[in-house]
This record gives sequence, structure tokens and C-alpha cells, in this order.
Amino acid sequence: MKEIVERLTKLKKTISTMESCTGGYIVNAITNVEGASEVIKFSAVTYANEFKIKMGVDKDTISKYTVYSREVAREMSKKIAEFTNSNYGIGITGQLKKKDIHNLTNEDNKVYISIYDNDNHQYYEQIYECISNKRCENKDNISKLIEKMLKDIIK
Repeated sequence: MKEIVERLTKLKKTISTMESCTGGYIVNAITNVEGASEVIKFSAVTYANEFKIKMGVDKDTISKYTVYSREVAREMSKKIAEFTNSNYGIGITGQLKKKDIHNLTNEDNKVYISIYDNDNHQYYEQIYECISNKRCENKDNISKLIEKMLKDIIK
């Protein structure tokens, strides 16, 4: 994420994250870079639906699409960017090859990623399909995907 921090710093832009299944892995990758304090404004790990809702995600969106959906990832990315007045917001929700008895779906291997560009009101989205049975490997792959997305977005 070094290049991302450098680009954001040069452009005087900021970023915030609302992570669920990645549990802070993305913000950790960002804050491992020297100078990250210049660009990271805030991060929330919202495992529970209750806290996604407290951070601004509409409970009706969760009810209609499930918490593991593109629509919820979109709201997470936008709400965190708006809450922190950041230029970019990252929202991540999904399952890392583990059924959630509280939020049943037929897919336990999809992770929904949304990056919201608050300046241009634009979403960038990806769906990551977990290929490993190891949580840490999936989180690392998701982090690499987000880094690639950010390199394409932040010029």
C-alpha cells in the first residue's frame, strides 16, 4: 500500500474504511506504511449488523439484499466516506468460506468490495471469490485486489 499512501499524500486526499469479514486487515495494510497518518482518517470494523446500521447502512438494505451483498458494500463505502468526509471510502462485506448462522445465504465464499469516490460520487466494485480455506490467505488476496483497484482509481 506504499504507493497508495504516497499518491494520496501527494494529492492531499484521504481514505477511510468500513470492514466486516476482513476485520481491519485493509486499514492495517495502509497503516503499516510510513506516513499513513496523513491519509487515513478513520476505520470501523463492523462485524455485527447492528454496527453497520449505527454507521449509516440502511437496515432495509440489509433485510432486502442480505448483509453479504453488493448493495451493503456500496452503502458501507459511501457512509464511511461521508461520515469522515474522506475522499475515498472502502466497504467490505462477505463470507470467507464459513457459514454465518445469523445471516444465512447460499454463498459462503463471496466477498463484496466497494470503493466510493466521494469527490465524483462514483463507485468502483469487485466481487472476490474465496479460493483458499485459510482466512488469512483470503484476506491477503482481498488486500492485493483492493490495492490494485486503488492504483487504478487514484491517479
